[in-house]
Amino acid sequence: MKDGVNGVALGVFIFFFLAVTVMGFLAARWRKAENALHLDEWGLGGRSFGSWVTWFLLGGDLYTAYTFVAVPAAVYAAGAAGFFAVPYTILVYPLIFTFLPRLWSVSHKHGYVTTSDFVRGRFGSKGLSLAVAITGILATMPYIALQLVGIQAVLDVMGVGGGSSDNWFVKDLPLLIAFGVLAAYTYSSGLRAPALIAFVKDALIYIVITVAIIYIPYRLGGFDSIFAKASSAYSQVNPATGKARGALAPPETAQWAYGTLALGSALALFMYPHSVTAVLSGRSRNVIRRNTTVLPLYSLMLGLLAMLGFMALASGVGKGVVGYNGQLAIPQLFENMFPSWFAGVAFAAIGIGALVPAAIMSIAAANLFTRNIYKDFLKPDATPEQQTKVSKIVSLLVKVGALVFVLTMDKTVAINFQLLGGIWILQTFPSLVGGLFTRWFHRWALLAGWAVGMVYGTWKAYGVASLTQKHFGGSSDAIPVIGQIGYIGLTAFILNAVVTIVLTFAFRALKTPDGIDETAPSDYTADSGEPGVEPDLPVAATT
Repeated sequence: MKDGVNGVALGVFIFFFLAVTVMGFLAARWRKAENALHLDEWGLGGRSFGSWVTWFLLGGDLYTAYTFVAVPAAVYAAGAAGFFAVPYTILVYPLIFTFLPRLWSVSHKHGYVTTSDFVRGRFGSKGLSLAVAITGILATMPYIALQLVGIQAVLDVMGVGGGSSDNWFVKDLPLLIAFGVLAAYTYSSGLRAPALIAFVKDALIYIVITVAIIYIPYRLGGFDSIFAKASSAYSQVNPATGKARGALAPPETAQWAYGTLALGSALALFMYPHSVTAVLSGRSRNVIRRNTTVLPLYSLMLGLLAMLGFMALASGVGKGVVGYNGQLAIPQLFENMFPSWFAGVAFAAIGIGALVPAAIMSIAAANLFTRNIYKDFLKPDATPEQQTKVSKIVSLLVKVGALVFVLTMDKTVAINFQLLGGIWILQTFPSLVGGLFTRWFHRWALLAGWAVGMVYGTWKAYGVASLTQKHFGGSSDAIPVIGQIGYIGLTAFILNAVVTIVLTFAFRALKTPDGIDETAPSDYTADSGEPGVEPDLPVAATT
C-alpha cells in the first residue's frame, strides 16, 4: 500500500461519485409520474422500464461491489474454488427463464409489489406471506452491509478510510458521507435513481475489467507466469491449519461443496427481494424474457473478474503480511498495477457498484415491510400515499441498520451473515416458484417446511467454526446420510421440500381447508399489450 492518500485516484473517484450523485437526484424527473406518491412509482419505477434499462438495472442489482471485491478475493484466498460463482450464474438464467415471466405477469395483473404479495394472493395466507417477508428482510440486511464494506475497502486503499485516528467519527467520515448521499437520493428518487446510475456503473465495470485482463497480465509476464506464481503461493502451508493454502483446481474432497454451493446459490439468487424488484419494474413480459436470454453476458464478465484473484497473488499483494485482509486484495492490485488516474476509475467502478445495489436492496426491503407487515397487519386501510411514505422512511432505517452493522462488527462477521442470508432466502423457493406453477402445496405445509429449513439451516451454520469465529464461520457442513461436505442451504432446502410434500399429502387426506386463491390460470401468461409481444401458451399446472 502506498503511503498517505493517493490524491489523483481520490480526485477521479470523487468526480465520478459526484456525477452519479447528481444523476441520482435528477432521476426523480426522469419519466416523471403524475402521482409520485404511489409505491408503484417510487418502489418500482412506474413498472415502465424497457429492455435496456431493465438489463442494466438487473446487472447493477446482481453484480455488486461485493461481487467485484469478494469473488476474486475468494480465488486469492483459496484458489479455483472461488470460481463457484461462474457456474451458478450459468445455471440460474435457464432457471429464471421458466418462472420470472410468470411472476411478472401475475404481479402485473394483480398489482403485486413484492414476492410476499404474490404468496398471500396465491395461497390466501397472511402467515406464509409474513414468513416470506421477514426472511427477505433478514437476508437483505447483511447484503446491504457488504456493499458498504466494498466502499470501505476502496477508501482504505486510497488512504481515506479507516486510518490511524482514534476518533471513530473522523475515521469513518468518508463512509458516512457516502451513506448520506445514498440515503438522500434513494429517498428522493426511489428505484429511478439506481436504474439511471446503473448505466454508468456497468460501463465503468466493463471498461475496468477489459483493461485489467489485458494490461495486468502484460505487466506480470503473461498468464503462464501468473498461474505458475499462483500455484506456488497456493502450495505454501498455512501455519494456522497445517494445510496448503489452496489449489488451482478444487481437490476431489471439495467437489461436493463446490457443486452444492453453485446449485444452491443458483436457486437462491432470484429469491432475493431486490432481484424481484428489478424484474417487476419491467414494462412487459417480453422485456423479462429478453433479459433472461442476454444476462449471461454478465457471466463472461464474472469469469474474467475472478481471474483477478490469481493476478493479485502473482503480483505479491499481501505477501508476508500476517492476517492480511483478502477483501483489500483487488483494490490494492489496482493501485499497484494501474496509473493513479485509472486506479481512480477502477475504485469508482467498485464504489458505484456498491451504491446501485444498496439502493435497490433498501427499496426492496422497505417494500416488503410496507406491503406485508405495515399494510397487512398494522394498517390494512393504508392509502397508496401512506404506503409510499412508510416505505421511504423504512428504506432509510434499513440503510442505517446496515451502516451500524458495518461500523460496529468485524467485516468477516458481515460476510458470514450474508452467507447465512443465502441459506435463509433459499427456504422461500417452494412458496414462490412452487406457487407459480401449482396450487397443490398446502399453505400450512409450506409454512412448516419453511420453518424446518430455517431452523435446520441456522442451527447447522451456527455450528460451523473458522479460524476467526467459533460460530457462523461458513456455509458448508456434512450432508446427512451422504456424509460429504456440502452447502447447508441446499440441504435445508431439501428438508424443506420433503416436509412440505409429506405434510401436503397429510393435509389433503384430512381435507384441511385451503386459503382462497385470488389468481387465475390466465393471469400467469398475461401481458401489458406491448406491440409485437406474443403471450406464452398457458401451463396446465397453474390450475
